[in-house]
Amino acid sequence: MESEPIPPPTRRRINRAALASLGLLAAPRIGRAQGGDFPNRALRIVVPFAAGSGSDVYSRFFGKKLSELLGQPVVVENRPGADGAIAVRSLQSDPPDGHTLFLGSNTPMAVNLATLRTFPYDPVKDLRPISGMTRSMALFMVPPRSPLRTVADLEERGRRQPAVQSGTYSVGYQLAAAQFSSKAGFAFETVLYRGLAQTLTDLMGQRIELAVIDSTGSIPTAKSGEVRALAVTGEQRHPDLPEVPTLRESGYPEAVHYSWTAFWVDARTPDQRVNALSEAMEKALAQPDSRSFIEANGAEIMPFGPERMREFQMSEIDRFRRAAEASNFQPQ
Repeated sequence: MESEPIPPPTRRRINRAALASLGLLAAPRIGRAQGGDFPNRALRIVVPFAAGSGSDVYSRFFGKKLSELLGQPVVVENRPGADGAIAVRSLQSDPPDGHTLFLGSNTPMAVNLATLRTFPYDPVKDLRPISGMTRSMALFMVPPRSPLRTVADLEERGRRQPAVQSGTYSVGYQLAAAQFSSKAGFAFETVLYRGLAQTLTDLMGQRIELAVIDSTGSIPTAKSGEVRALAVTGEQRHPDLPEVPTLRESGYPEAVHYSWTAFWVDARTPDQRVNALSEAMEKALAQPDSRSFIEANGAEIMPFGPERMREFQMSEIDRFRRAAEASNFQPQ
């Protein structure tokens, strides 16, 4: 599905000589300052998830920011399916000139290497990071009348039969749960759903004992009392749920998990254009309304530049591989 282009900012005719004489002439736009005549046409952002998903929402928000900073329209295209491969192929069908970006989250850029036997792209060799954007912790949730009140309760229940049915909608969250359960000495019986809404519906209906889901979109349900959060997977407690402990402080220091989003380009994209896009994103992320928008969606800002984002990606690939091995996950 293709959206309408996000228009560039309105340009007014100005007397440049008069502005220059007053010392008010604006600096060149970021892209043209660092990338010559780049960008010289509309930019395209390819998203490997459906419209309305968290990744899609962030792509549209920052697509507008890039349009304002770089002076070109931005089109967001949704290309879901095939574990991200359809979107990556769409990116690679365009020239590697920086005009096409890929919204790559932890699943297509790290999880797939641990959970799939083969897939038609290499998230390290084929793509190059531009900028990190957001990260969001997961929540361990139970029905409101569940007898499980603490992480210790969950440990005790997990060591009894039958196995705890844990619902989620992503293999990444399944591995996040395994970071805890493998250390606790038991395994969950994972029930994979199509999305967050169906997972929460079955949790509220007590058809599953536990759900491991992203904080984005689920915080309001937890605060309403329709479900109850036992723990979060962040380095620190979630600011909207300050009474809920982290797994880290509950005796599981390695059970830290975030879902994340970042912009990428074809690996063959010239350095100059990567730098121009990265600088634009650095400025976009530094704007106060960007932080407010991200935090309002239950996430945190993750302003990693290209080098730091690559280092982070490699550490995440290693983390998911270790979680898969510890839980005896069988790649599909």
